[in-house]
Amino acid sequence: MIIVIARAEFDPARLDELQPALDAMMKSTWEESGCLGYSMAIESREDGICSIVERWENEAALREHFNQPHMAAFNAAVKGAVRSIDARIYDASNERPLMI
Repeated sequence: MIIVIARAEFDPARLDELQPALDAMMKSTWEESGCLGYSMAIESREDGICSIVERWENEAALREHFNQPHMAAFNAAVKGAVRSIDARIYDASNERPLMI
């Protein structure tokens, strides 16, 4: 399994405008083959900070995600609004429920 954890900073003045594109991209990603989970949350509207956590069956599925039409639409929608992004990929094994 592959896990991606990312932090993106958007222009805060454009968050309301970008929200439909963020929602559409997330919903389309859930339907992709190989996607085990995808979550995106705005942490700070004031600063435009967004966190993203993704779980994929394998790296091939993640790479295919970047070639999807909804990703091209998303990239076009956020063009000029992304101030920074820091994304990290992790190989994971031995996933199990956390018992609290």
